[in-house]
Amino acid sequence: MTTTLQDARVAPVLHQMYTEAKNQMALLRDRREDFVRLSSASAAERADAFSEIYMPVTPEAGALLYALVRATRPATIVEFGMSFGISAIHLASAVRDNGGGRVITTELSSTKIAAAKKTFAETGLDDLITVLDGDATATLADLQGPVDFVLLDGWKELYLPVIKLLEPHLSSGTLIVADNTEMADTKPYLDYVRDPQNGYVSVNFLARDTDSMEISCRAVI
Repeated sequence: MTTTLQDARVAPVLHQMYTEAKNQMALLRDRREDFVRLSSASAAERADAFSEIYMPVTPEAGALLYALVRATRPATIVEFGMSFGISAIHLASAVRDNGGGRVITTELSSTKIAAAKKTFAETGLDDLITVLDGDATATLADLQGPVDFVLLDGWKELYLPVIKLLEPHLSSGTLIVADNTEMADTKPYLDYVRDPQNGYVSVNFLARDTDSMEISCRAVI
C-alpha cells in the first residue's frame, strides 16, 4: 500500500521541487546582502523580491506535517505562506489519504501563485487546495467555519497577527505548527503561545541544525 506522497504524479514533482530549491542555495548566498536590506521592507515588497526563491519546509518537516494531518484528520487546514506549494502538497496528500478535508493556503506573490496552481493540477491535488491571493491578514478575515489545523510559514512578524485573526475559528484541540522559530521576528508569537493564559500548550523542537519548529495545541475546552 502506498500513500499519495508516493503517487506517480506527486513524488517526482516533490523531488524536482526540492532539487530546484537546493540548487538555489548559491543564489541565496550571493544575494544575502539584498535580503538583509529587504528585512525592513513591506511584506508585498519582500514577496516581489523573493518571487523566484523557494522557501520550502524540509523533507522531514513535510513528512511530519503529513503524519500530523493523518493523525488528527482535520476538516479544514489553513496555511499562511504557500511559496511554490511544497508544504501544501504534503498537507493535501494527507487530506487525500484521510478521505476528506480541504487546504486553504495564502500567498502574496502572483508568480508563485501561478506556478503553484499549475503544480497542484499536475499532482491531481488541485481539487483539495484553495489559494487565497493577497495579504493573509485581509484574505483570511473573511474565513468561514472552524479551522482544525494551521501551518505558519510566511513572514515571521505576521505569525502573531495571523493566529489572532484565526483564533475565533480554532477548534478545541487544533494544532498550530510554526516553522523557522529561531528567527527573531517570531518571538512575539512564541511568547504568546507559550503563555498558558492564552489557551495553548506549546512545544519547541529542533527541525534542523540551526532552526526549530513550534507545535502548539489550542487547549481551550
